[in-house]
Amino acid sequence: MPRTGTALGAPAERREGREKVTGAARYAAEYPLPGRAFGRAVPASVARGRVTGVDTAAALALPGVLAVLTHENAPRLAEPDDATLAVLQDARVPHRGWFVALAVAESPEAARAAARAVRVDYATEEHDVHLTPDHPAARDAEETGSGQPGRTQQGDPEGAFASGEVRVDVEYRVPPLHNHPMEPHTSTAHWQGDRLTVYTSSQGGTTARAVLAQVFRLPEEQITVVAEHVGGGFGSKGTPRPDLVLAALAARHTGRPVTVALPRRQLPAVVGHRAPTLHRLRLAAAPDGRLTALLHEVTTHTSRVKEFVEPAAVPARVMYAVPNLRTVHRVVALDVPTPSWMRAPGEAPGMYALESAVDELADTLGMDPVELRARNEPEREPDSGRPFSSRHLVDCLREGARRFDWARRDPRPGIRAEGPLLVGTGVAAATYPVQVVPSSATATALPDGTFVVRTNAADIGTGARTVLAQVAADALGVPLDRVRTEVGRSDLPPAPLAGGSSGTASWGWAVHDACARLAGRLARHTGPLPDGGLGERADTTGRADADSPYARHAFGAHFAEVAVDTVTGEIRVRRLLGVYAAGRILNARTARSQFVGGMTMGLGMALTEGSTTDPAFGDFAESDLASYHVPAHADVPDIEAHWIDEDDPHLNPMGSKGIGEIGIVGTAAAIGNAVHHATAVRFRELPLTPDRVLTALSGG
Repeated sequence: MPRTGTALGAPAERREGREKVTGAARYAAEYPLPGRAFGRAVPASVARGRVTGVDTAAALALPGVLAVLTHENAPRLAEPDDATLAVLQDARVPHRGWFVALAVAESPEAARAAARAVRVDYATEEHDVHLTPDHPAARDAEETGSGQPGRTQQGDPEGAFASGEVRVDVEYRVPPLHNHPMEPHTSTAHWQGDRLTVYTSSQGGTTARAVLAQVFRLPEEQITVVAEHVGGGFGSKGTPRPDLVLAALAARHTGRPVTVALPRRQLPAVVGHRAPTLHRLRLAAAPDGRLTALLHEVTTHTSRVKEFVEPAAVPARVMYAVPNLRTVHRVVALDVPTPSWMRAPGEAPGMYALESAVDELADTLGMDPVELRARNEPEREPDSGRPFSSRHLVDCLREGARRFDWARRDPRPGIRAEGPLLVGTGVAAATYPVQVVPSSATATALPDGTFVVRTNAADIGTGARTVLAQVAADALGVPLDRVRTEVGRSDLPPAPLAGGSSGTASWGWAVHDACARLAGRLARHTGPLPDGGLGERADTTGRADADSPYARHAFGAHFAEVAVDTVTGEIRVRRLLGVYAAGRILNARTARSQFVGGMTMGLGMALTEGSTTDPAFGDFAESDLASYHVPAHADVPDIEAHWIDEDDPHLNPMGSKGIGEIGIVGTAAAIGNAVHHATAVRFRELPLTPDRVLTALSGG
């Protein structure tokens, strides 16, 4: 495969790969600043109440302990816009795991021992962490976590459903899910007078700097945030988390650099989670399969600290042509940690429920599930009425069916057996919105014939450095190996966070424009370049955020084959196939990695991942990777990711759509539908664990 070239789409190798595998890439905990100390947070051990006393004597008496910060002695912060960052500012305990103290010591081991030695007394209050569909505190949400209206309606969905000739009325449950990136949330802070430098694991250094400036009452120019290498985030690092503020607080208090690395067991309580969602789907159709009504109602929880409503009914507003449509989000404020972003927020749980219900409708109609979806393909976006900038869902379904040999499938469920194994196949559709945010970038031509592109993008393991270099090389018309990229520092041109599958489109637009301007300037330049080179800057404000007359989405189709062991209840996914329509693919190698990674995460969502809130203690019972099971290599089959060529001129100069999240969106439903095809039993609660399978197969 070529190592150079200007063409976008080439499978260029990731530029930081060697640094990562050799250990040269530094992450937030790996900056050996002189005199560095280490902080360890003390989580609240009650589900709700107030701190009435903190005894730090035993902790401070331990060797190497420098300080213990509590709400009584921590530096005062300005009130943050995000209330989850108001750490050590008062005595309240809104949920179990809320940080009530921070021990600071010469070593991580000493800090951990000191944190364990801190004694905290509480005045406890009654708590409630249990979500039910009919919870008395449930209310309609005005707005979802992604900013859309909580409720929409077209036509007369209740009347159309009641009079529907073929109807499905089903409920699905998705449990709390946790992000668990490979690198836990970590920040290292260092004050030099009133100047603050923070090395942090963040999906958005520009946002992190703005938050620090607000809470510490500093001009942004006095703050530098470095996030050159980030070990994943899946949304949980999209906004700053308590480690960022705690590290800066401790560094200011002690006068020394301080690293706060959150242990994995603490993550579910303080860095967000995918909230549980309870779904009711009602579908009505004519005998020919054309939908006449679709009602998707979701109930979810939020915290009492900050409201976040998982937008799980939103995909139903996009997917199918239906004249009578209602989507509703209901939310209950409980004494739980604040939910937040997790890969494909809304789409992942919402499409699991919707695509499972569509499969049930196909079964009731006696219609092929691929054909049912194709029959209900809309000409315009159902919710807004806008034309699609491009929509090739049916093409994805057809191509996936061809590659999967779907035509040879016996549609009858529960008839294909291999000894004790029941085998089945399933399909589901996927979608994810196109999002673009204003960004800025500079491009510089140097006298030695090389080029430097700078923007404060976040490379969270996706290959952003490499793809942005490809965008630059393509715009400049030069070989890829002559372009260098600099990302991950707040002293670079401001750029938005890596989230919502918007990163490459947003940063790439600014990089493209800066390089195009530079190419034009170089064409007019005569003579040698000055010692400092020639540079251009671009800012896409006013263009990237301009309203579009088009509905812009990526689409995909997932196919799965499973084998269900009737003796052990185990489900093994034998084959997983995804076909996507996501605009122009800018790097075939990194794109396939993103698609496969999303599908692997969807496999975990379907089969192994799930969490529960303990009603007595108020915490997540599954808080680490010993109890919260993510897929291991042995769980993952041969995963195929393909895409169709899609030319969409209504997106950005590259013609690209986001690809980081759509891979997870339809995977769980495809696997669940395959399990039904194998067993003739419909499972409506994730994950599909052996105990649930055995109980259902035995008639329990």
